[in-house]
Amino acid sequence: MLQAALHSGAASRRCIFEVFARGLPEGRRYGVVAGTGRLLQAVVDFRFDGAEIEWLRENHVVDSLTLDFLSSYRFTGNINGYAEGECFFPRSPLLMVEGTFAESVVLETVLLSVLNHDSAIASAASRMTNAAGDRRCIEMGSRRTHEWAAVAAARAAYVAGFATTSNLEAGRAYGVPTRGTSAHAFTLLHDDERTAFEAQVASLGVGTTLLVDTYDVTAAVSLAVEVAGVGLGAVRLDSGDLLVQARQVRAQLDALGANNTRIVVTSDLDEHSIAALAAAPVNTYGVGTALVTGSGAPTVGLVYKLVAREDEAGQLIAVAKRSKDKISVGGRKWAVRLLDAGGVAEAEVIGIGTMPAYNGKPSPSARPLLVELMRDGEIVADLSLDAARSRHELSRAELPPHALKLSRGDPAIPTYFDDQRH
Repeated sequence: MLQAALHSGAASRRCIFEVFARGLPEGRRYGVVAGTGRLLQAVVDFRFDGAEIEWLRENHVVDSLTLDFLSSYRFTGNINGYAEGECFFPRSPLLMVEGTFAESVVLETVLLSVLNHDSAIASAASRMTNAAGDRRCIEMGSRRTHEWAAVAAARAAYVAGFATTSNLEAGRAYGVPTRGTSAHAFTLLHDDERTAFEAQVASLGVGTTLLVDTYDVTAAVSLAVEVAGVGLGAVRLDSGDLLVQARQVRAQLDALGANNTRIVVTSDLDEHSIAALAAAPVNTYGVGTALVTGSGAPTVGLVYKLVAREDEAGQLIAVAKRSKDKISVGGRKWAVRLLDAGGVAEAEVIGIGTMPAYNGKPSPSARPLLVELMRDGEIVADLSLDAARSRHELSRAELPPHALKLSRGDPAIPTYFDDQRH
């Protein structure tokens, strides 16, 4: 496409590409935008170095004119979109990418790969942290996905409310707080459980978390308190009926005087099993496989479509795909979330052109959703993870109560184009 457009002269036409999802994963009630910070930095860093240009040349992928363009490639356009952490719905214009066709079209894969992955993880993580309530969730999924996807997943999970990650690279690269526990291998390394517990406490202090289900849980809990004292930080349960075991262990810890020792549970948890443990005396959930695979929805189905282009007179005109079942809507978009008098979301409204004032109709307030992310190829958005995390908490809180149900359902609020509301 790039090569042909360079030869035809159309490559320099100003264009707008839009990222949106035609729908949510089946049964999901909302999605969560994540990966924006990674994405914007990826756009800034998007370059073709000498080795890459030479490979393209040797393999006759594109011609010399295209190679010359790629060798000096820089994105110099503008990007507006939903801020990281924001909830989204079908047709939400998550990104509006404006630049020449040539500089914008080559970004499709990098933009979609980041947003589809990270938003899928954050959407699953949001369901999990909602189910957990005020209990903490630890991201522990690095062994269940690609090594670099694991780092991105830890970041996305933190945006959606996870407290910590066991992935140290996510801590180093993005500042995600890191925590972890020992594995059964550490206990099995030693001659007996006492020796293993004594070694861990001697090295890490009594605030550590001891894994108590390698052999016999009841015996291990007694031994853990004997070794560490009543100030033991936590015990971890990783097998069996977690609801029954957590209740038994809590009673045993309290009877031993370890009233402040926390209980951490792991073992193939997802949002449904977390919700099922709401009645258990659990303090922390460690979640792995279900999280890093999107809990059954490993992508949110985002697409990247050309919605406007420059005409011969230099004016932007709307263009749209009209093929069956995959229709897009042309034009530069704006989007607002309509809120009722209590601040609860009622609808997502999307329009083309200039956003109207709304004047309190049909709701007392309309919250604009698109923010400036990049201007003239430079990042202008706040990429703070803490800001994204706070934004998600507020965005999720304004959704109607049925949005937070874990059962399968339709999107929590309808999406309208402005001319459809009347």
